[in-house]
Amino acid sequence: MATDYDTPRKTDDDVDSDSLEELKARRNDKSTSTVDVDEFEAAEGLELPGADLSNEELAVRVLPKQADEFTCMSCFLVHHRSQLAREKNGQPICRDCD
Repeated sequence: MATDYDTPRKTDDDVDSDSLEELKARRNDKSTSTVDVDEFEAAEGLELPGADLSNEELAVRVLPKQADEFTCMSCFLVHHRSQLAREKNGQPICRDCD
C-alpha cells in the first residue's frame, strides 16, 4: 500500500478519538475505488513469445528518417541531431553511446 509521507501523522490521542463507525466508513470508501477488470479481456491483448504474428497489422504510423535525424552507428537508433555527440571515423555517435 502506498504511503503519503507528507500527511501529518496521528498521535495516540487522535487514534483513540476515531470511532468505529468512522473507521468502517473509511474502509468502505477505499474499497469502492477499486476497478473491476475482466481477466479475460485484460489477457486478450497479451502475446506469447514465439507467437505467429504474420496476420497482424501494424497499429502505428512509421515515418522515414527525417533530414534533422541521424542513425547512431553504435546503438543503431535514430536520434534527433541535438543528440549527436561526435563522429568516429565519419560515423555519427549519439550522446548515450559516447
